[in-house]
Amino acid sequence: MILVSSCLAGLQVRYNGTGCLDERIRSLIAENRAETVCPELLGGFATPREPAEIVGGDGDDVLDGRAKVVERSGRDVTAQYVEGAFRTLDMARERGATVVVLKEFSPSCGSSLIYDGEFAARKKEGVGVTTALLRRHGIRVVSEDNLAEALEGVSTESSGS
Repeated sequence: MILVSSCLAGLQVRYNGTGCLDERIRSLIAENRAETVCPELLGGFATPREPAEIVGGDGDDVLDGRAKVVERSGRDVTAQYVEGAFRTLDMARERGATVVVLKEFSPSCGSSLIYDGEFAARKKEGVGVTTALLRRHGIRVVSEDNLAEALEGVSTESSGS
């Protein structure tokens, strides 16, 4: 089983109430080869919500207590992002997921690039909180840009869960 960001399936769960449909992902879900997950909703956020970015590092730094996730207004939402990451990890384990496809740039889901923490639409190398946690537990995380590569050699049969 593969887990995929809910927004990539077209669900309107992004911070601004939109989705970002990837037809390849919609097909995987329709074929029962993938399931959706939204770490931010699992962390207790609603849609829409205020944009947030990681300040002081990336997802690994958040997990290690050296950085935090803050909303544009300055409210610290680190605990919710960490909660969502752990709930996503639980879901991945329950489903036997070996690959998770998450939305690039997100403070939860970015797998190689995230926003730089200054709310200026600039990106930097780094990973989101959920990506960092999943990788620490041996789960492969890729962005939608690497979907074809991620599917090579991966069983996408339903686990029956």
